[in-house]
Amino acid sequence: MTGPFIARDPRTGLPLSVASKPRKQAKIELDEGPWMALKEQMILPLASGELESTDVRWRGKDFTLYRADGIKAFSMLHGSEAWHAYPVLIESCMDENPKIRIAALSAIPHLAQHRSGELFDHLSVMLDDPDARVRVAASKCLGDVAGVFPSATIGTLELELRAEHPARRKEAWRGLSSLCEIWVEVACDHLDLLLQEDEVELRRSAASLIRKILRKGGAASWDILGWALEDEDNIVRQRASKTLVQLANIESRVAIILAERSILDKDERVRNNAVKCLEKLDSGDDRVKRLILNGAKHHDPSIRLSCVNMLPKLLVDEALVDQARELLQNEKDAKVRKRLEGFAFDSALEGSETEKNRALAPAEPVPQITKDIENAFGKRPLSSNKSTDESRHH
Repeated sequence: MTGPFIARDPRTGLPLSVASKPRKQAKIELDEGPWMALKEQMILPLASGELESTDVRWRGKDFTLYRADGIKAFSMLHGSEAWHAYPVLIESCMDENPKIRIAALSAIPHLAQHRSGELFDHLSVMLDDPDARVRVAASKCLGDVAGVFPSATIGTLELELRAEHPARRKEAWRGLSSLCEIWVEVACDHLDLLLQEDEVELRRSAASLIRKILRKGGAASWDILGWALEDEDNIVRQRASKTLVQLANIESRVAIILAERSILDKDERVRNNAVKCLEKLDSGDDRVKRLILNGAKHHDPSIRLSCVNMLPKLLVDEALVDQARELLQNEKDAKVRKRLEGFAFDSALEGSETEKNRALAPAEPVPQITKDIENAFGKRPLSSNKSTDESRHH
């Protein structure tokens, strides 16, 4: 009778899949006030109007509480008491007094966890309430519950995310942000649709949330990132490309594919983010090598410089020198040339005598046992060649 809320797929009605590890629960912040001093047996009589008022002492002060306070106190009820409060809350949602409707909205997030029923239908209605204060409270309520009740609020959230009033949008996006952290599969459905909207601000806001779904969103989140990286708006692509480094730590193969595409983007910030992604990837991968080598010939000097700086991770010794000299033949940018010249200089062949000697491998030391054997047979010790030669001259 008081079982937990079961989130269901809005399309099939089936319970949403839950991993073996307990899913993180959204934390609903409860308002504090004098109603918290009410004794449990006093809450329902006061909320239903059976009791007109009552006096309490809270935080060292005396207060007189009325019906609205009793409704707010529903957030303190659990078990069967919360279940019995449901019909009173439904009636409160339709009350003529705006203060009662506002109080009812403050109680919905908590009581719906025990018995949701028609509560979210009433929430949807109050979003368009004639009273502005009620509308504000309803928007806040939606922002609080969207991450906890994904299937019950999916239609309402879709509308509010696209609402004309900025304050309504703000609360809806707060709810979607919470959804991204808990019910990722539902959040992916929302972001998928938002990235297809004509209004650019919706697509930009959606792109900003991609970072929240990548770790647990799987293939659906990678597709969403790919679509955002192909958006016609530069800011959408910039915000999406910021997550490429994050993706490199999650699924490197997909990150390589998306970075390969983004490194050719016309926007400088997108290209730079793609380079940062490559820096995180395994430089031993053949595809990564090819991307970096091609990037060293990119038309953008900043991309060339970034990729040239990664060459030592791919090549060593003569291979690095040869590649640097090849790139220098067509390089015009002063900064890139300076970096390439540093790689193209072979100290073993072109350096000073000291640098050339440093490049030579040192002679291996003569083992002591070899010296002892030579001494035993009367041979000249290897370690005393100089002194023996000098004695012969004398």
